[in-house]
Amino acid sequence: MAKPTKRQKTLKNPAKKAAARPAKKAAAKSAKQPVAKPAKKATARPAKKAPSPVDRTVRITINGRVHALEPGRDVEPHMTLAYVLRERLGYTGLKLSCDEGACGACTVLIDGKAVLSCMTLAIEAHGHDILTIEGLPKDDPVVEAFTAQCEPGYGTALQCGYCTPGFVMASVALLRENPRPTLDDVKEGLSGNLCRCGCYAGIAKAVLHASDELAVRGGRR
Repeated sequence: MAKPTKRQKTLKNPAKKAAARPAKKAAAKSAKQPVAKPAKKATARPAKKAPSPVDRTVRITINGRVHALEPGRDVEPHMTLAYVLRERLGYTGLKLSCDEGACGACTVLIDGKAVLSCMTLAIEAHGHDILTIEGLPKDDPVVEAFTAQCEPGYGTALQCGYCTPGFVMASVALLRENPRPTLDDVKEGLSGNLCRCGCYAGIAKAVLHASDELAVRGGRR
């Protein structure tokens, strides 16, 4: 058998030589790269103390009783005072009629002033004193005058009764500010309240009678 020539030995298995070249280059390249140092062990930092949450409780005093309302549970930013009083706290004496501040049926007293609760956000009442018709004593002069009013020529101060709580509360506020009003004062003071039954003459007369009774009692409420 003939021996391979020198050229045949050089060309023997050229594929093996071609595969060996990239491997040699990769080894040389990796040898030049610096060896990565081991990462330092992380030290645990003490956890920061969480700040105490801000007290966002809405506190409202209603008829002498303090109510604490939790946001998200008892009250939402968009809720009106009228809604919260009626639907969340059960003070259904005030009525909702127009729900846009035009009829006065939802009138309550905030810090002694007549306010339309349908136009007041519940969160705005935080820290204030609210008086609803449930908070008036049974012998309140205004309540008694509205109940008793029926003299000829003036008629009753209430018929269906839906607007009555608003008129009563507006009248209470009026008499606190002006214990001895004239008829014109009464008309002006109650001009924001509507009575669909048309009992305005009887209502005005009842307020004047309540004023007289207050004078007899020495202005006590």
